Amino acid sequence: MFGRGAPIRIGILGTARVAPAALVNPAKDSSEVEVAAVAARDVARAQAFAAKHGVARVHDSYEALIADPELDAVYIALPNGLHGRWTRAALTAGKHVLCEKPFTANAAEAREIAELAAKSDRVVMEGFYYRYLPLTLRAEQIIASGELGKLERVEVALCTLLPKFSDIRYDYSLAGGVTMDLGCYAVNMARTFGGSTPEVVSAQAKLRDAQVDRAMTAQLRFAGGHTALVRCSMWSSNLLQLSAKVIGDRGQLRVLSPVAPFRRLSVRSADGNRVEHFPRRAPFAYQLDAFAAAVLHGEPVKTTPQDAVENMTVIDAIYRAAGLPLREPT
Repeated sequence: MFGRGAPIRIGILGTARVAPAALVNPAKDSSEVEVAAVAARDVARAQAFAAKHGVARVHDSYEALIADPELDAVYIALPNGLHGRWTRAALTAGKHVLCEKPFTANAAEAREIAELAAKSDRVVMEGFYYRYLPLTLRAEQIIASGELGKLERVEVALCTLLPKFSDIRYDYSLAGGVTMDLGCYAVNMARTFGGSTPEVVSAQAKLRDAQVDRAMTAQLRFAGGHTALVRCSMWSSNLLQLSAKVIGDRGQLRVLSPVAPFRRLSVRSADGNRVEHFPRRAPFAYQLDAFAAAVLHGEPVKTTPQDAVENMTVIDAIYRAAGLPLREPT
């Protein structure tokens, strides 16, 4: 499909604020990816985005972009409830897919898309960029080495402030809610650092309205006996807390701001106390490298559709435990 040295030609669905950081800017420093087209619900917004970011082609609909024979891949930067629909459409059109998190609206939809992806020869990757950071890879290495001893507890807190209640992240019809926005990261981190997919013991929500969570706290338990606490909020008394902690019976690992470009982790164990530092590079660049390597060279990705099924299964269980309805596709 690709000639020698030819880049992956990728089109963007949507003009969300994440798109420049996640794709456009890192692609400028990559010889393997070219951002070739964009489409938005409002064509004027797509035209403005293209002019600002130097994107060559604008399509007047999502369907037109997906049908473009000049594109190899699609980056989906749409509201949560639309992710499954347009991943399905892109796969059907033979395109590789990089889909922003969360992968779908719920676990049932994730399973459907995962089955479709498994039948294709296309790369489908969920956009949890932190999974590809050197800091995360090093944290996983330290945990696996046994330096912390037997795992006892994982604690993840992702709490920010979003007082604009008209934001789509509070819109149930678009599969909104803090557990879908920040919580999907917190659950993924608990699973990554905890080493498996846990069961949900309990969950408590603070509500924006009868269906939408503005804050969530969940207690999780792993088959190995260790536990996890995940907390997330977009509006609560916890104005800002971004942290991850892994506790073993012989040591602890801490990361301040694990989803932001804070480039150090600290370890306290029988081997002593230390701080490890990491390169100053745009964090989304590592994710784009992994996507390109998968498409061009067949390298495996960490954030697969099957991994997304497991993440969405935990998210669904958190909503059930909190007495809230599951999110639905738009």
